[in-house]
Amino acid sequence: MKTALTIAGSDSSGGAGIQADIKTMMANGVYAMSAINALTAQNTTGVADIMNVTPAFLAKELDCVFTDIYPDAVKIGMVSEKALIRTIAETLRKYHARNVVVDPVMVATSGAKLIDDDAVETLKAELFPLADVLTPNIPETELLTGQKIVTEEDRIAAARELSERYSCAVLCKGGHSFHDADDLLYWNGKTYWFHGERIANPNTHGTGCTLSSAIASNLAKGDPLDAAIRRAKEYISGALADMLDLGAGSGPLNHGFAWQGGFME
Repeated sequence: MKTALTIAGSDSSGGAGIQADIKTMMANGVYAMSAINALTAQNTTGVADIMNVTPAFLAKELDCVFTDIYPDAVKIGMVSEKALIRTIAETLRKYHARNVVVDPVMVATSGAKLIDDDAVETLKAELFPLADVLTPNIPETELLTGQKIVTEEDRIAAARELSERYSCAVLCKGGHSFHDADDLLYWNGKTYWFHGERIANPNTHGTGCTLSSAIASNLAKGDPLDAAIRRAKEYISGALADMLDLGAGSGPLNHGFAWQGGFME
């Protein structure tokens, strides 16, 4: 069985972060492992508190995974502290991690920045050059490039800039744009569009975590990047279309919409 590791924060409501990643990886046929860099107290209405682990503890988590069950792919979600970012980067280099998917979670759906400028600079310097693919949304792409994205040409130019700067593929997600759910991949000097229909579901908590984890799962199974993204988009569309409705705020997706079998009853 192929394996995947998620490095992210815990979401006590189960809709995003480590919990969403593990559900997604399981639903996409790989064995999921995790290294938790932060605990959050949150639900569908917001985050009440956060507590980061120490860099030394995160390093031990990662060492335990890489030295025993080596991951076929690695997904990295939000990391808010410089020291934790450096710890992750050091470990990826130490163990020659492969199929690294970095979801640079920096901007909330509301538009608020989630990490400070120093941590963003550390992400750029330490982690992005180790990625096989970055998966920023449009506000994050704007923050990383300093470019305003209005047109398709703007998005292509920004994705190209990031791809050339960090020598990796860039998937610029379109959920924050007027282009419905169309995503743009810039990879090896070429552009690929993945078209999707916007699903009228207000419960979108954890969509970014879910997409990046599905991509990592498919890469772990040996799919080329374009196929991995296409299958991941199909999965997240199904999870959204199932119209799960939990909580008083923006609720989670149904990561298990396609699970079958007697144990589900």
